[in-house]
Amino acid sequence: MASSDILVDARGHRCPVPTLRLRRALEDAPTGARVRLLADDPMARIDVPHFAAGAGVTVLEAVDEAGVLSFLVEKPR
Repeated sequence: MASSDILVDARGHRCPVPTLRLRRALEDAPTGARVRLLADDPMARIDVPHFAAGAGVTVLEAVDEAGVLSFLVEKPR
C-alpha cells in the first residue's frame, strides 16, 4: 500500500457496511485518490465491484488473502 492511499478497514462488518464505508471515503477523497478497502465479509467480493461499476470508480486490485478481501479503488480524475 502506498503511503498516500486511504485505508478503510471494514473487517468484522457485514455488507452493506464495507461498501458504504468505501463510498463515504471516496466522497471525502480528492480526485484521483486511491482507497484500499479491507473486508472479511464474502459478499464484498460481489458488492464492491458492483458498487464501483455504478459509481464510475476503477477497481485497480482485488486480492483475497486468508479470508481478508483487499480492494484498491481509484476515484476518477
